[in-house]
Amino acid sequence: MYPQVVIDLEKLSHNARQLSRIAAERGVTELAFVTKVFCADTEMVRTIAASPCRYLADSRVENLARSGGMGKERILLRLPMPSQAAEVVRAAEISFNSEQAALRALSQAAREAGLVHKAVLMIDLGDLREGIFFQNEALLLETAAMAEADPNLELFGTAFNLTCYGSVLPSEENLAAFLEMTEKIEKQIGRRLPFISGGNSSSIPLLLAGKMPGRVNNLRLGEALVLGRETAYGADLDGMYGDAVRLEAEVVEVQVKPSYPIGEIGVNAFGERGSYTDIGPRRRAIAAIGRQDMDCDSLRPALAGVTVVGASSDHLILDVTDCEKPVEVGDALSFTMTYGGLLRGFTSGYVGRSYERIGR
Repeated sequence: MYPQVVIDLEKLSHNARQLSRIAAERGVTELAFVTKVFCADTEMVRTIAASPCRYLADSRVENLARSGGMGKERILLRLPMPSQAAEVVRAAEISFNSEQAALRALSQAAREAGLVHKAVLMIDLGDLREGIFFQNEALLLETAAMAEADPNLELFGTAFNLTCYGSVLPSEENLAAFLEMTEKIEKQIGRRLPFISGGNSSSIPLLLAGKMPGRVNNLRLGEALVLGRETAYGADLDGMYGDAVRLEAEVVEVQVKPSYPIGEIGVNAFGERGSYTDIGPRRRAIAAIGRQDMDCDSLRPALAGVTVVGASSDHLILDVTDCEKPVEVGDALSFTMTYGGLLRGFTSGYVGRSYERIGR
C-alpha cells in the first residue's frame, strides 16, 4: 500500500541500544523511550522493549494500554484528565502531574482498583507548558505533601519539560533550579526520591558534555530514538541512524510543465497565497500523497535531484528535472521526515506501514 511508512526494525534496535549505552556511561541508568511519535506501533514497541530501557512513555492512555508495557513500567507523559483517572491507573504505573485535583482523582481510582499509583511532580522551569511554576515553592511543597500522605499514591519523583513550547533550552542553571526544588521536597518528606527526570531529547547535548547533574537518572527520549538527533539544536547524533523510519509514495504523473502558473493568481485551496519563481519548463512528478495524509513540508527526498515544489490535499508536486535517475509513473519515491512528519504519518488513516525486520 502506498503511501506507507517503512520501519527498519534493525536500525531502530541499534538506536535504542546506542542511546542506552551512551546514557548509562554517563550515569543515566533508567531511560524512558517515548512511543508517542509512532503511536505505540506494536512491532516498534517490541523492538525497543528488548533494549535496556527501564520505562516506556507515551502521552496517550490508549497507546499505553495497547502496548501492555512488554515487561517495562509505563509512564503517562501528558497531565492526566481527572475524568480518565480509572483508565490511567490501569494503563500506566506512573503519571506526570501538576494539579491536586488530578491527584485526588488518581488516588480514588487507584483505591478502587486495589493499586498504588506512582506520581511524578512536574516543575515548570520557564518553558511555560505543564508543571508547577518553579518560583511557586509553596504550591509545590503543598502538592508534594498531599501526594506523600495519600496511601493510594507514591510520590515517585520530579520531572520537567523544556523546548516543546517556549523553546527554552536545558542549561546548568535551570537544572540547578530544578534540583533545588527537588531537594526541598525531599527535605520536607524526609526521604530521597527515586526518579529524577532530566528532560527529553533536548537534554542530550548536556549529557554528552558531561554537564548533566549526578542526581538525574532518567531521560525521556523519542526523537533521538527514531530520528537519531537531539532536539536542542537539531544535530545528528554520532553512530545513530536518521532513517530508521522513512516514507514511500507512488508517482502518478510525470510531465514537463511551466514553473510559473498561467492566469490570474488568487489563493489556493487552503486560503494561502503562493509564491512562485519562473525558472522555465521543468520535468515535474506528482506523487499520490497530500496534506490530508501527511505534513508534506516535513518530507526530505532521499533521491538526489528531487525537490519538493508544493502540495495540495491529495498530490505532492516534485521537480525531478535534475534527478540522478529518471523518475517514471509507478515508481515509489522515498523520503525521510521531521518529527512532525513522523507524527502525522503514523496518525494518518491514509498512510500504511511495512517493516524491514531484524535478520532479514
